[in-house]
Formats: sequence, C-alpha cells, structure tokens
Amino acid sequence: MTTINNSLKSMLVSGVAAAVMVASGAALADYPERPITLIVPWAAGGGTDATARTIARALEDEIGQKVNVVNRTGGSGVVGHTAMINAAPDGYTIGLATGEVNMMHWQGLTDLTYEDFTPIAQVNYDFPGIQVAADSPYESLQDLIDAIKNEPKGTFTASGTGQGGVWHLAFAGFLMDQGVPADQVIWIPSEGAAPAMIELVSGGIDIVPSSVPEARSMMEAGRVKSFAVMSPERIDSFPDIPTTQELLDSNYQVGEWRGIAGPKGMDPEVVATLEAALESAYNSDTYQDFMHQQGFGTEWRNAEDFGQLMADMDTVFGEIVEQVGLAN
Repeated sequence: MTTINNSLKSMLVSGVAAAVMVASGAALADYPERPITLIVPWAAGGGTDATARTIARALEDEIGQKVNVVNRTGGSGVVGHTAMINAAPDGYTIGLATGEVNMMHWQGLTDLTYEDFTPIAQVNYDFPGIQVAADSPYESLQDLIDAIKNEPKGTFTASGTGQGGVWHLAFAGFLMDQGVPADQVIWIPSEGAAPAMIELVSGGIDIVPSSVPEARSMMEAGRVKSFAVMSPERIDSFPDIPTTQELLDSNYQVGEWRGIAGPKGMDPEVVATLEAALESAYNSDTYQDFMHQQGFGTEWRNAEDFGQLMADMDTVFGEIVEQVGLAN
C-alpha cells in the first residue's frame, strides 16, 4: 500500500510539474500579452528620448502591443537606470540604457553596474558636437579653445547632461587632449541636452557638447552653431560640420551608446523574442528614416555583443573618470 501511495504521489507531482511547464511555455509563447513600458532615464526632447520613442513605434509594429515610453529623470541618470534594474524581470518593463551605466558607479553615484542589466540589443551610437550660441563672439573651434586657455578658470560654463555624464566626460577628455585642464570649464548639470540648449540660447551657459542632432532645431532656427563633431568622419546629415580631426588633427573620439536592456534575470526566451523583434524594428523604415534624417547614429548589436560592449566600455570610461578626477 505504501508503494502504491508513493507511486501515486510521484505521478501527481510529475503531473503538476508538467502542467506548470506547459503553462509556462504557453505564457512565453504568447509574450507579450499586454503593453510594455520602456523607461527613458533622460528628459523628453533630447537624443535619448527621440531614439526611444522612435524604436518604440517601430517595435509596436513587430510585437502587436503598445510600447509606452516613460521618462524617469534625475540623479544624472541614476533614477531611470535604477528603475530599469528594479523592475520585474518579466519583459514588460525594459529601458533604453545609455553609456552612463559605464560611468555612474565609478563616480560613487550608485552601486549599479552593467552587470545588473540583461542586455537585449544596441540600437544607436552618437558622437558629441561642440555647440555655442549663434551670437557667440567666437567664430571657430580654435577661437573658442584659445579663449578657454587664456581666460581664468571658471570663465566658461558648459552643460548637456548630468555631472559625470557622457557629454561631460567627452568634453573634459577633449579639453585634456588640447592641453587644457579638465576643470577649466565649469560643468553645469542638467537632465539632458534639450534643457541645456534652452540655457545656451538664453545666455545661461557658453557651450553644449551634445550630439549634433540634439542641437538641430536650434541650429535650424539660427540660434545655435556647431563648430565640430568628435567623430572619425563627418555626419551625413550635417555635411558642413567638420570633425575635430580635420580642424585640430586630433584623434580623440568618445561617444554615447544606447541600447535596450532589462533587469537581471530575464527569461532567455523573452530576451530572444525581444531581440528578434528589435532587430526588425531597427531595420524598419520607421526607425532608419527618422534616425538618418535627424543625423542620429545607427549601430546594431545583438544581446551577446551588446553585453560585451557594455563590459568593454566600462573599462574605457573608468579610465576617463579617473583622469578627469571624478573617481570616488
């Protein structure tokens, strides 16, 4: 009798386990069954926000569900990125992570690192330009650099992201490349390039080293001019803006990656589903046409390669943070 009871128990346990596996498989097969939230760690109107909203529209066409973009700003990117890693790892809350993931922890702003994320796909890479107000007294990049060198420390101010954010570090590294102390220009933290542009045209700051597309509307309105872009070649959408290499014979180049990521521990099948849908969204006319028209860089990496990029860039930015003197 005991043997029979044990056998029955074993059969019941096996049956329940099989039912759970079938139900789980069915749930994964139906993913996504409801709208997805895409967290953006920077303010509306900037390059990260524009990239997120465009890939979200294209992704909706692939998965048949609404993708709701939510801006979670604050803490130089800490707030939004923390919201991504604290979400349930079910694939219904993901985010457009940015290169700040490789910078914030080196500065003691947060304990989170790239290892707290599940990489899904990289969709963008941008190099910074150097923008000033249209009525700036400086006519060229060299004029600006000479003035920064010759004026007392703190005479010039710049903004475009939070303290220690990618545009801050990129510009600080550029100054050092030109023989200027990294702290010669005072960095004014902001929640992105869009609010920084408003400060630039109102005279509140002197320089915004952000991606050129983020300055497009102000440039087209005749209120901002871009001296150069820190890229290996000119941007197709802005052929009249020279590279810093052309103007200064400088090979210094640091840019911003952006990619879709979720919290650690996501189911590999959900990741694979999102990765495939994102690849189609990335290659869609919706995404490619917008990005090219605006001048944003497009660069694709699948989940595995994106994870490797995050690891590699963590080392690169760690060294820059140390050189700039922000390591903590």
